[in-house]
Amino acid sequence: ERPDSFENPLVNEMKHFCKRIQEACNELKEDLTPYKNDRFYRLAPMRLYTLSKRHFVLVFVFFFFCFGVSALIGVTGPKIISENYYNGLSITANGSKTGPFHIKSQPLSNYNQQLWLTCVIQIHNNVGDFRRDFGMNVELQGVMQDASVMRISDNVHQKNRSLHCSAVCDDIIVLHLGYLNYTQYHINISFRSLDDLKDNIKNVTFVFKMYNATFSQVEIWFRFVFVVMTFIVTCMFAHSLRKFSMRDWGIEQKWMSILLPLLLLYNDPFFPLSFLMNSWFPGTLDAFFQASFLCALLLFWLCVYHGIRVQGERKFWTFYLPKLVIVGLLWLSAVTLGIWQTVNELQDPTYQYKVDIQNFQGMKILFLLVVGLYVLYLVFLVVRACSELKNMPYTDLRLKFLTALTLLVLIISMVILYLRFGSRALQDNFVAELSTHYQNYILSLAGQDSHTLAKTIILGNYILLSLTEVETEFLSFYGLLNFYLYTLAFVYSPSKNALYDSQLKDNPAFSMLNDSDDEVIYGSDYEEMPLQNGRAIKATAKYRDESDSD
Repeated sequence: ERPDSFENPLVNEMKHFCKRIQEACNELKEDLTPYKNDRFYRLAPMRLYTLSKRHFVLVFVFFFFCFGVSALIGVTGPKIISENYYNGLSITANGSKTGPFHIKSQPLSNYNQQLWLTCVIQIHNNVGDFRRDFGMNVELQGVMQDASVMRISDNVHQKNRSLHCSAVCDDIIVLHLGYLNYTQYHINISFRSLDDLKDNIKNVTFVFKMYNATFSQVEIWFRFVFVVMTFIVTCMFAHSLRKFSMRDWGIEQKWMSILLPLLLLYNDPFFPLSFLMNSWFPGTLDAFFQASFLCALLLFWLCVYHGIRVQGERKFWTFYLPKLVIVGLLWLSAVTLGIWQTVNELQDPTYQYKVDIQNFQGMKILFLLVVGLYVLYLVFLVVRACSELKNMPYTDLRLKFLTALTLLVLIISMVILYLRFGSRALQDNFVAELSTHYQNYILSLAGQDSHTLAKTIILGNYILLSLTEVETEFLSFYGLLNFYLYTLAFVYSPSKNALYDSQLKDNPAFSMLNDSDDEVIYGSDYEEMPLQNGRAIKATAKYRDESDSD
């Protein structure tokens, strides 16, 4: 063999580079892989362990205060949706009740964001409950800034719709524009196969619905505020864990390091692009961020409630893979259906996946089965964790706090839904129509039926238009999830003087072996005293001195 001195210098550099990459991978693997067998790795301390009863009360009071502020801002804010009504019989040339109807929208700007056109057919009271299929022809034209009229599509859109009437008739979605490329729209509509109902039709009303321009300006500001707040919380959380190796982080701390950046994307720092460019991309990006964050939150609940019981190494195939399959199907359904709806709306604004996808019912049933499987799996993990860890100090505290805060958010969301809808919360609303982007957490699903449940997850946790007619519910739901994550980040972050060489291990059998009963969190005579024994307090002081010298 040739001596190393005769080798090509480039080869030597490549070998050295590959060796350094291998060493870096080994170090990362060592950080990510817990100690095996009986060598349980020590957890980085959490602020949760040092909180007294008074501190716990203050945490929940602060959570309610922030939520109340967001609701108060919503009460004083503008309406989200603007509506314009048109009497169909007064805008048709020959007074026909089936058209053609010639409708012109009001002047629009980018602050109106989206446009819906709905139709309400009023029937005389002597007609009973019936359902009738009919055809609809729609022609769409756009008005440019120079007042020239452009035909948006070459063909007239012909769609089949269903009319259901009892005391009143259901609204019919005529079209939906995900972004506004023109300053005004001219729409010609005519109905087919309704000639035998002409005498029973009392009136035809068309309604344009779009975002209120004033609300859009407010939305830019409060989204910006949440983006800044989330960025600050993320930086502070990462800074608090900087002295601890990643393998020493608890499972909650590892997940918070993932959820906080996703929450930053969920708040969408790219949202102003919607007003700077006439494109479908900003809206699709927002929906993608929402679906990703919400599914990550679902995965977080599964992993924490399972991982808090499983100590030592958590293998990918047995621990993570089943959870990834369940949540991955939900995420795939959300992203696929959202992209499918967007792509088809670009070609045909009258497209509705509920009506125009032949296999939609089968897809919905499959999706609901996955949702049911997730709920059963989560309930099973929660019950197992509560039954096995109810007498384990520290671990029991982690479990109780997460469960209490999550249930609190669930209860608040259900109360808001009930106050807003009452029994109407159980109506069938599994449609993309009249939904806005901002139902901001998955917890409201418990107050809705299976149709709304699947629709809410599939479309990236949107809300129905009826829920967003005022800003109160909008900001309440939007802020609730943000403050939920902020609270978790606070209690899971190490305290300012946290001890690195903590005696706590990620094994309930080793928890508080050296602590007396007086030092248990709720039994201490001194509420301000941290949960550490005398040796740990001395070690903390020593560690603080060493940190100051550094």
